[in-house]
Amino acid sequence: MQIVVLEPFYTSSHRQWLDEWATHSSDEIIKLTLKGKHWKWRMHGGAVTLAQEYLKLKLQPDLIVATDMLDLATFLSLTRKETAHIKTVVYFHENQLVYPWSPTDEDVKLKRDVHYAFINYSSALVADKVLFNSEYHRRSFLEALPSFLNAFPDYQNMESIQQIAQKSEVLPIGMDYEKLEQHRSDERFELPTILWNHRWEYDKNPDDFFNALHQLQKENIAFNLVVLGENYENSPAIFKQVPQLFKKELLHFCFAESRAEYIQWLWKCDIVPVTSKQDFFGISTVEAIYCNNHPILPKRLAFPEHVPEKYLYQSQEELVEQLKEAITNIESIRNTNYSTLVEKYGWKILSKQYHDLLN
Repeated sequence: MQIVVLEPFYTSSHRQWLDEWATHSSDEIIKLTLKGKHWKWRMHGGAVTLAQEYLKLKLQPDLIVATDMLDLATFLSLTRKETAHIKTVVYFHENQLVYPWSPTDEDVKLKRDVHYAFINYSSALVADKVLFNSEYHRRSFLEALPSFLNAFPDYQNMESIQQIAQKSEVLPIGMDYEKLEQHRSDERFELPTILWNHRWEYDKNPDDFFNALHQLQKENIAFNLVVLGENYENSPAIFKQVPQLFKKELLHFCFAESRAEYIQWLWKCDIVPVTSKQDFFGISTVEAIYCNNHPILPKRLAFPEHVPEKYLYQSQEELVEQLKEAITNIESIRNTNYSTLVEKYGWKILSKQYHDLLN
């Protein structure tokens, strides 16, 4: 089967997912992409640009898959003579109905943020199949639609929610564990090593993470700290304070220079506490767990789908207590195989699920 994938935000996790899917798929994957920047403009104009590209190539695929960053309704209207008979799927990495916007974003103050949510809604409405990367994501999207549509003055089309629900399924993000194994490191540091490997953004809730570590400091509990992840100009202020606050504990504090170096750091760490306010799947967390980091995850979002109850916490106090327990039992942790918790996301398993569902 030939599948055209439309990705107007081809960077980071979106790029990793598409490239790895294409590599592991038994189907022919044709990628039509745009650079991963100016995300709002991609949601507005990406469909126009990719429609032009699609028509130039004179493609006749068996299936079209668009990600949530594409205005699928606009794309299909611009290519209707060529695509009217082709089935379409929209794959949601994230969605703008429930994504926590930054309070400093001008679009929130001007109430323009609703438009991006409407693009996600209309794309789901026109697609033949709607796929989400987790059950939490599917459920939260559908649960957000009634209040979203109720905000409009009339003709809210509530029946469309059931239409979307009936064609919605979960298809997790695949993980290339072979690449993680290629850069495996058996090196361990003397002290228990705590890992941060997420984007340096407000929705990852770094304040709670570093506050928990500060509590360990106050109780004179020794640990190492590795801070990875992509840095941004407007990253939360706490990151500017970390080098001084954790001067004694820090082993690494910056974006890894290569994917190989990043993976090696994952293998060298022991514990991955997560404090995110938003994660529809959590690729960085799953990678850390596979690389044998003991997970301490919030009992919310997609995390309960990844690990058993004993690895979940419900309060800041529980987070600190689980951290202390993990540090106390570090030898047992280092002898535990955590990769089995997330084996189900390996492409060896999921590539067949992708093929069967899309066919």
